[in-house]
Amino acid sequence: MLSDLKRKNVLPKDLMAMQLGQIDLLMAMYAPDDAISMDSSAMAQVDALRSWCDGDAEAFPETSDPCISILLNLDLSDIDSNLGSDAKLLQLSLSVPLVHEGALELDPPSIKSRLQQPSWLSKSQVAQLNSDLPEEDILTVIEHVKEAASQLAVKSNGAPLETNELFDKDAPIVRAWFYFPSISTRAKRDDLVNFAPTYGLTGFLMAGKPGILCLEGGSVAIDDFMKFIKTDSWGDIPSQHKKVSERYREAEPTLTRAFTDMSEITETVGERRGERANRSDMKALEAYLVERGLGDAFGNVFM
Repeated sequence: MLSDLKRKNVLPKDLMAMQLGQIDLLMAMYAPDDAISMDSSAMAQVDALRSWCDGDAEAFPETSDPCISILLNLDLSDIDSNLGSDAKLLQLSLSVPLVHEGALELDPPSIKSRLQQPSWLSKSQVAQLNSDLPEEDILTVIEHVKEAASQLAVKSNGAPLETNELFDKDAPIVRAWFYFPSISTRAKRDDLVNFAPTYGLTGFLMAGKPGILCLEGGSVAIDDFMKFIKTDSWGDIPSQHKKVSERYREAEPTLTRAFTDMSEITETVGERRGERANRSDMKALEAYLVERGLGDAFGNVFM
């Protein structure tokens, strides 16, 4: 839920309506091509905010996040024929603020954007693209990203990418378990799931109180990934909001992967209802792990 401070800084109805209007515009532009997505909680939040803006009630609707998270898929082939038949796709994470940080202004806060790591760009290239994002309206930002990325794509066709060197494909597999006292922010969760494959990692994230992250892959790759998450991906997040501790690391010579990809299981494992909706269902998580032959890990993480 929003903290008392955040609740005091909720946008007034006129500015909130403008934020919803920007979401509507993006949906109208990209939904026909299935290029835009929101999870079920974000869609429910949008519906609640729309009813609030259209109604007479003054009380702000219950909400858990200070922003609406959107994932946008961009295809560069429609702006540059030099890319050939090798499709170059981008994912842009968007965060639409529902609160203001400083003094209230005439316009709502700008939509924040972050380019996810594609397989065909290096980590340094993505970092540079993110640092060069203009402080403009979101449509200008999208066009800037597509243009800048397409230029890099043309230059990198046939060239080896730094991303291939982010992890040793032949490194022995280990399985590491991380514990979060709490993790709920959508952007933080998306970064963990979306960036992990770049480092050759599989596993799962279960958000809530507490949050559990399981990572499988090379030991060095896991360390590098967590360092990247805490220093780069979450670089603008206060240190007290990115507490995480490694509880257990399996490194048996015969260890093999128990997961085929990286996914979030928050909405699919256990029940979340009423006042305990943000509490992780530990009994369901234990059953989930036992099902995959990982029952011993539960005791090592929580005991």
